[in-house]
Amino acid sequence: MRQIRMYKWQAVNKQCILTLLLGLAIGFSIAYLALSQQYVFADPHTSYEMEFLEGPTVDPGVHSKNEEFHRLEDTSSADKLYNDVKILCWIMTGPTNHEKRAKHVKNTWGKRCNILLFMSSKEDSSLPSVALPIKEGRKYLWGKTKRAFEYVYKHYLDKADWFLKADDDTYVILENLRYMLMPYSINESIYFGCRFKPYVKQGYMSGGAGYVLSKEAVRRFIEIGLKNSSSGCSKSDNGAEDVELGRCMEAVKVTAGDSRDSMGRGRFFPFVPEHHLIPGHVSKSFWYWQYIYYENKEGMECCSDNAVSFHYVTPNQMYVLEYLIYHLRPYGISYHVDLPTQKNHN
Repeated sequence: MRQIRMYKWQAVNKQCILTLLLGLAIGFSIAYLALSQQYVFADPHTSYEMEFLEGPTVDPGVHSKNEEFHRLEDTSSADKLYNDVKILCWIMTGPTNHEKRAKHVKNTWGKRCNILLFMSSKEDSSLPSVALPIKEGRKYLWGKTKRAFEYVYKHYLDKADWFLKADDDTYVILENLRYMLMPYSINESIYFGCRFKPYVKQGYMSGGAGYVLSKEAVRRFIEIGLKNSSSGCSKSDNGAEDVELGRCMEAVKVTAGDSRDSMGRGRFFPFVPEHHLIPGHVSKSFWYWQYIYYENKEGMECCSDNAVSFHYVTPNQMYVLEYLIYHLRPYGISYHVDLPTQKNHN
């Protein structure tokens, strides 16, 4: 009888251990998948909002340009574009992200904008940020976008040529953006970004990848789209920011431009580089492949050598990209560029 009880106890104990191990295995598997795919779980217009870990707790400092290989650089073309193609960048942020995200934009790529503004609902002199009269939250992003462009129109329309909206987790290579924009006139009613095809006949630009409006596009947006009650632009503050902007752009006759390079490769990207560069990283059943306007390849052929933007970039990754793009140099490789015909003031 004692042996029977011992056998039953061992069997129950063994079952408990197996159940525990199975639970742990499932838990670890789910956690691994969640962490490895955290950038691409959600449709772009759901209530999904990514939470990042804090950025660097110590300022990484500035990588000196007084080094041998930096002294060999010829930045004359980039310097000329900085003066000839003036870009105002406004960054969508909020009070909880001023320290976690926004300041890292300011420390990295934001310093290459001609004018850099942070649009929030609270003033912050350290950025500085603009306190817009709008509630925080994803459901109010369309309203926040309208208030931001109204502010830009009122205070900066004649101080820049192009107007870029980006999120505080977007990384932008401004030199490549200026190069892309230079052949276009600021008086053309056009805007560029990562073009998606549903919801709007001519397509619309992904909010996360960033989009850039010509001066004429901003003028039409404010003077026709927002001031005219019958313009076709949504008067509500709710709605998907990028879709509503796309509908409004089409309604006020602003063209959705083609931002691809001469080889048909994209320049604006809604995810971090690895999600576009590694074949199979983003499942073909994922929404991206149904949304993208132009055929998009996977692997090294996905992306232009003059790529402009990537999204879901953590603060730490911003500093990594900053180093790789602006400081790391393969020895013995240099190139000369001929600028295309410029007509941004025609």
